[in-house]
Amino acid sequence: MAAYFSRFLRRHMTALRLARWGTPRRLDHPGPLVVYCNHPSWWDAATTILLADRLFPGRAMFAPFDARMLERYGVFRRLGAFPVDLSSRRGAAQFLASARTVLAKPDHMLWLTAQGRFSDVRTRPLDLRPGIAHLAEIAPDALFVPLALDYAFWDERGAEACCAFGEPIAAADLLALTRPERLAHLEAALTATLDYLSADVMTRDSARFVPVIEGARGVGGVYDLWRRLGALARGRRFDPAHGSDEAERIP
Repeated sequence: MAAYFSRFLRRHMTALRLARWGTPRRLDHPGPLVVYCNHPSWWDAATTILLADRLFPGRAMFAPFDARMLERYGVFRRLGAFPVDLSSRRGAAQFLASARTVLAKPDHMLWLTAQGRFSDVRTRPLDLRPGIAHLAEIAPDALFVPLALDYAFWDERGAEACCAFGEPIAAADLLALTRPERLAHLEAALTATLDYLSADVMTRDSARFVPVIEGARGVGGVYDLWRRLGALARGRRFDPAHGSDEAERIP
């Protein structure tokens, strides 16, 4: 599935980019990880699967999934998704029971779209769901890692998927706080990471990012075929990227 989503992203997006300052830290942590992120897009599932595959190859990935949607997209069960009933009060108990099982093993990682709903990247406050504040009690040896996600259109027809990991937070530090304080602390960390990432995204400067996966450039179809033929006729190398002056001559 990681290979499938990689091809899918290459076909429909310009790139998956990781902010240079936002590479994940403390990858050698001996306990489980809880990676929690904002939820701006349908693409988040593909993005997080690819990040887990590329950046955390030694860990098994798990994630809660709306029970009704999981019935429709059953393939995600094979990717570590477990059902949570978002339409009833028992959903919280479902989530905590499954999270306890996942976080019992040190090489596991739990990925959460912590807002629990689609929300614009500019929305403040982020209003994270309270369930995440309970996880430190379930897994006191876990490390909580904020992940900011942002999608933007720059110069190409496809969007840029941009991401950054924030400073990790030890569960032991969260346990020193009350549950409301934990939730506020986790939300503040994700908000700061998202604000920092958004500032880089607004510059439209790809040099601020490391490409995790690079996708298609140019318009494609007849238009790019015409541009390619024109470049060849002038003895120049064709670059499909928008704004390219195709100035490099073919040796």
